[in-house]
Amino acid sequence: MNYLDFEKPLAEIEGKAEELRAMARANEETDVEDEAAALDTKAADMLVELYDDLTAWRKCQVARHPARPHCSDYLSTIFTDYTPLAGDRGFADDHAVMGGLARFKDRPVVVIGQDKGNDTSSRIERNFGMARPEGYRKAIRLMELASKFGLPVVTLVDTPGAYPGKGAEERGQSEAIARSTEMCLQIGVPLVSVIIGEGGSGGAVAFATANKLAMLEHSVYSVITPEGCASILWKDAEKMREAAEALRLTAQDLLKLGVVDRIIGEPLGGAHRDRSATMDSVSNAIEAMLGELQGMDAAALVKTRREKFLAMGSKGLAA
Repeated sequence: MNYLDFEKPLAEIEGKAEELRAMARANEETDVEDEAAALDTKAADMLVELYDDLTAWRKCQVARHPARPHCSDYLSTIFTDYTPLAGDRGFADDHAVMGGLARFKDRPVVVIGQDKGNDTSSRIERNFGMARPEGYRKAIRLMELASKFGLPVVTLVDTPGAYPGKGAEERGQSEAIARSTEMCLQIGVPLVSVIIGEGGSGGAVAFATANKLAMLEHSVYSVITPEGCASILWKDAEKMREAAEALRLTAQDLLKLGVVDRIIGEPLGGAHRDRSATMDSVSNAIEAMLGELQGMDAAALVKTRREKFLAMGSKGLAA
């Protein structure tokens, strides 16, 4: 178990319980189960207390947890017959963006998502979930394919933002993001999106301009990272806690502001503590959102999607 900074007291208690059980395994005559059980109870109570009212910054930490389920995990669990489609047909294949044809509850769909990787080698391969222009152009190609064959599109968002490197800028990063956002608004098929971790800046908007947008309970969605915001406003990245509060980036805040349509509950302690339950919840939410769009024709889907985003912000920050 990887523990976050604010979970250190919990780590100590669970560590002591494990030490006691290790002693019992080494010496069968040692009876420590009562003491270990008491520590388990104390740890369970502390977990409830820690997650009862997370600050915005702590939610950022949970959203970034390395053991949190990633796009590849959802593709292998809640989708079947996944056939990846590679490349933008112009420059290269961006491994930060995964996408292709699949079945969702026996219904054909096109699924697209950002993946951060699960270990050092895959994180480097996936560029930590930061897509280059060819990644967004791959997404555009897949959305065009979905529109051509009348397939719903499901997007899974988990990125700190688009890759800001020199090569990406030279190949038209901002144009690619804008085109992907435009394509989201144009396709005449149901488009549903789930923010499964970080929803960072235009890199997330380019996938999440959807008819229905859901967020996991401890995910975040913002125009900039708290560290980046703090560096600009206070010239001090250590002000990230204040920036996280000011950005209103939590699922709960964004639901009140009308930016997202629903919150998907997570297991106590975050998605990484029960990955299977989390993926079941995401699957149920996707099914419900697609069901809400069932029977709408192409014109109605495009119209309601555009109206949704034109009206965004009308509730104001007082919400």
